[in-house]
Amino acid sequence: MKKIRVLVTDDSPLVRDLIKTMIESDPELEVVGEAADGLEAVEKVRLLQPDIVTMDIEMPVLDGLQAIERIMCENAVPILVVTSRGDAKTAYAAIAKGALDLMVKPDVNLEAAREFTDKLRLLSKVRVLRHLAGKSPGRRPADPAPVLSEAPPGVVVVVAASTGGPEALSIILSGLPDKFPVPIVIAQHISDGFLSGMVDWIMTLSRVRVKVAADGAALEPGVAYLCPSECHMRVSSARRIALVQRQPQDIYHPSCDMLLGSVAEACGVKAVGVILTGMGNDGVAGMKRIKAAGGATLAQDEKTSVIFGMPNLAIESGCIDRVLPLEDIASAIVRAAVERGAAAARRG
Repeated sequence: MKKIRVLVTDDSPLVRDLIKTMIESDPELEVVGEAADGLEAVEKVRLLQPDIVTMDIEMPVLDGLQAIERIMCENAVPILVVTSRGDAKTAYAAIAKGALDLMVKPDVNLEAAREFTDKLRLLSKVRVLRHLAGKSPGRRPADPAPVLSEAPPGVVVVVAASTGGPEALSIILSGLPDKFPVPIVIAQHISDGFLSGMVDWIMTLSRVRVKVAADGAALEPGVAYLCPSECHMRVSSARRIALVQRQPQDIYHPSCDMLLGSVAEACGVKAVGVILTGMGNDGVAGMKRIKAAGGATLAQDEKTSVIFGMPNLAIESGCIDRVLPLEDIASAIVRAAVERGAAAARRG
């Protein structure tokens, strides 16, 4: 069986050795080269043609962002950013430049090694595109989202996302109209310690306010709430956020199914569920509950998904009303919010 070829990039020999040890513990992976700075990574991608690159951010000569930009322009290859929590905000700029995902530098334990190697195997299979000038193609909404003249009473938008989700969320939230008068709650699978950096990054792009969800907070119109990875999130019938402590056995964090299911229970026909790019089946059961409750259900299409696992399983289950390219989802959310508000009004 042909092994997946990995180029490891980090300016610390100790970190490179740790990452190499984890990679070599997996029989499907092999390290084909190392780079101590971004410039060396650019050259070794060209010479070695690896299947995937692990990339640090803070490095001498050429930093990770500049290296990603050049690699995606010259020799596009899947890139996993592996960095410290202190670089979280900068790390999300790497997503905008073409990196597929990010992880915190792994600890020396079996669980961390398994999560790391699983991620490498998955991302190595993603077909990436060469980016002109190293920048992401940057899908933007095809048409401006319709403007709501008034808030549909009681409507809540709930979004599930995993691998590829940060960029997808940035595009959707930047495509909503100014003063979008509906709350949005989001479960995005994310490594611990990276959420605040993601929020800071998305806020520079979004037309709605973006917050880290807080326990007991009342949902406000025009605010998007992202769940901390250390917890799961629920929405109560009083439209308040409840954070639930994550358990060691929980595979996905935060749980998309828990959040989607709670919105289905709390909002019924007034729920608008959206499932985006990601691996696994988290979110499928929750989208089924929204459909059964009479809410609207939207899914990202295969062409624009980094990983078509979550939306594909939801589509195959028969619970999705509309399958859409990423650039059309913002407009579809606005229309679905209006429709759900009208449907609730008809029911009295």
